[in-house]
Amino acid sequence: MLVDAIRAEGFRLSKNRTALFWSVVFVPIITLVIGTITQFVMKANEAKLLADSDAPPGLKMMMQRGGELDLAQGLVEAAGNLAGPMVLLFVLIGAATLYAGDYRWETWRLISARNSRSNLLLGKLAVVAQLALAAMLFMLVAAVIENFIRASIFDRTIVFGATGEAFGQFAGLFALSWLRILQFTMMGMLAAAVTRSLLAALFVPLVLGVAQFFTPQMLGPMGFTPDAWLSILVNPGAAMDVIKAAVSGGEAAAGLADGEVLKAWVSLGLWTLLPLAGALAWFKRQDLSKE
Repeated sequence: MLVDAIRAEGFRLSKNRTALFWSVVFVPIITLVIGTITQFVMKANEAKLLADSDAPPGLKMMMQRGGELDLAQGLVEAAGNLAGPMVLLFVLIGAATLYAGDYRWETWRLISARNSRSNLLLGKLAVVAQLALAAMLFMLVAAVIENFIRASIFDRTIVFGATGEAFGQFAGLFALSWLRILQFTMMGMLAAAVTRSLLAALFVPLVLGVAQFFTPQMLGPMGFTPDAWLSILVNPGAAMDVIKAAVSGGEAAAGLADGEVLKAWVSLGLWTLLPLAGALAWFKRQDLSKE
């Protein structure tokens, strides 16, 4: 049963402390350390930065002494950044370990007789989804701590001005970040099934992610605008940014072209479902007798 597969994969991952540390704990710690150092550096150079007429308004607002610091707004901003490059990279470590571990340890033949192949692969996906949620929650905790540190350094009062609109934005951005992390790991699942290699499960998504980052520069000279179908379909990261702007509202949403959100959803959906379908189809017909 699928539930049995999920429980088994979750138990095995819980014993892999190295993968859990790098996938869940490392990035929040580094983010908090860098953020704290940044706050102290800003405070040490406060007079110089405030006197600089070319300093960004957002930077001056962050350094504002006194007043209130809205924790709810800080959480909304943090939710929009939960699928950043560092989170994607390190969650991929745990995901690749799950997707390719049975090839590496030669354990497929020991468990495939006890469950269907679809359930075995979907069980891994369900645990990766939980792993991504754990990493995101740790990032939110780091964001809360960083806001308290900022408030302490700049003598600001923490308030929690939660509104229905802020909650909707937080929920939408949180869910979107979760989907983006899962989408990014899908190519790792397909690569693991096709190549039976842990390194391929790690590097194929990374290479694709880097290549997709440069697609606007490659397609622009060919006459494709950033909101064209091809530009968005080949770049799920850009699709993520479009949907994020629509969820955030305001000027970002107003600047979107007609039909751009639909294109973004199609792109994100295809980059999530097609690799999953490919991995399931390949795994079902794969010979594991010699594993």
